[in-house]
Order: sequence, then structure tokens, then C-alpha cells
Amino acid sequence: MIDAHHHLWDLSAVHYPWLAAKGATRFFGDPTPIQRNYLLSEFCKDAAPHGISGSVHIQVGAQDALAEATWVQGVSDATADWPMAQVVFCDLTAPDLARQLDQFQALSTVRGVRQIVGRAPGEDARTGTNALLDDPAFLAGLREVGARGLSFDLQLIPELMEKTAQVLAKAEETPVALCHAGSPHDRSPDGLRSWSGQLRALADLPQVVCKLSGLGMFQHNWREADFRPIIETCLDQFGASRCMFGSNFPVDSLYSDYSTLFAAHRNLVPEPDRGDVFGATAQRFYQL
Repeated sequence: MIDAHHHLWDLSAVHYPWLAAKGATRFFGDPTPIQRNYLLSEFCKDAAPHGISGSVHIQVGAQDALAEATWVQGVSDATADWPMAQVVFCDLTAPDLARQLDQFQALSTVRGVRQIVGRAPGEDARTGTNALLDDPAFLAGLREVGARGLSFDLQLIPELMEKTAQVLAKAEETPVALCHAGSPHDRSPDGLRSWSGQLRALADLPQVVCKLSGLGMFQHNWREADFRPIIETCLDQFGASRCMFGSNFPVDSLYSDYSTLFAAHRNLVPEPDRGDVFGATAQRFYQL
């Protein structure tokens, strides 16, 4: 089984500005409890008891993306019994994109790129990341990623889904993994109906798969039943062969332990679908 979305960090090896910023609340809450090292040994202690035996590391805001990717490669090289792929950060609008991708692809664990389009309405208003969708260089970068055999991890909010789908339709050769089920931040009945309707624009694109991950970021005191409409909608729209489980640890450790999180997902995914959601989809998509 594969955890398709997690993070690691060694604060003495790589600098992460957001982990160094004390007292700064983020869209997902107060990061203080995780502003410490989170290494593969701890992640394995969290995940392995549930049958997880490999994983996908997702970039997480390092100041130097290549330094982060090189460090992750070193972690993987030192742990041959734990298969791990990684998704790196790269600005797809950069003039030297090809050079940067060459450097990343020299690392054997690299399978894809993530450049966040949207985190949450408040933070997006300050960072302006939504503007990527209007930049022709972003579309060109998406196409370049796909031409190189890499995938793109897409993080955004529901309000951007239809516009993003129009962009992705012009880069149909690029496999896309939708992070965190598209970040349904409004958990009211109306909010979930709106998210579901907008999600269809991405589900209709055959190159897009969906991660059942990060579901606690917008509802910290969640119960298993709170995840049901999200997981059921994703399975209905994408199908199990295009859905995968990701813990989003250690970020989601702010709201629950790994056992509770994993059990909720396992209980809500029908037994016939578990082989895909907890392993096969991620193995295919990230070539593990």
C-alpha cells in the first residue's frame, strides 16, 4: 500500500521559511506543533503499522527547491527498503524552466512537479498564485512537463476548477494529480454541493486523478462522517482507479493521529475499491 501525499523535513538540512516563522497562523491552522524535524523514521512509524510500504513525498515550501529535492533523494537512497517517489517544486513560468527540469530529472526519485495554484481564499488574495491560470507561460510549462514524462500535482480551491480545467484541456498529455480532493473549504451543504459541481470539470478530463488527502485542513475537529460526502463524491466522479489515499502528514497530524486518519479513509472506501485507492492508482501514476 502507498501513501501518495506526505512531507518530510530536516530543519538543519533545508530551510523552510514557513516552518521558521514562529507565531504565523496559516490557512490550515497553527503550525507550531510541526515546526520541528519530521523524518522518514517517524513517518514510517506512523504509516507502516497500517500496511503502508511506500510513499510519495510532496514538496513543501523550501527556500531552495533543488536543495529539498536533493535531500529527499538522499533519504530515499539511504532507505532502500522503502520505495519513495517525489514531486518537486518548479516555477513553470520561469525562463530557465528546461534547465531546472534537467537538474530535477537527474534525480531518480523525481516523478512530477507541483506549483500551487490555490491554497485558500485568504492566502490566495495575498499571494496572487491564482494568476498562473492567465499566464501563457504556465500552460507552456505544463506541456513541457508532460513532454518530459513528468506529472503535475495540482493544488487549488473549488472556485478555480472550471477555469483550470480549460487550461488543462490544452495540455492533455500531462498527467495531473488533484491534491486534497480540490480543497473543499466550505463544508456547509451548499458549499459541498458547489464543490461537487465544479469538481466535475476536472473529473471529465481523463488525465486527471484525485487524491483523497488533506481533508482535515479545513475542518479540524472532524469526525469520520464529515469525510463521507467528499470521499463518496470523488469515487463517484473519478472512479477508484483514478483515486488515491494520501495522509498529508505531518500537516494533518495537527488534527488527528495517523491511525485515526487512515481508519476513516479505509472505512469510507468500499472494500472492492481499496486496492486501487490505497495502492494501485499511486503505483501506476507515480511509477512506483
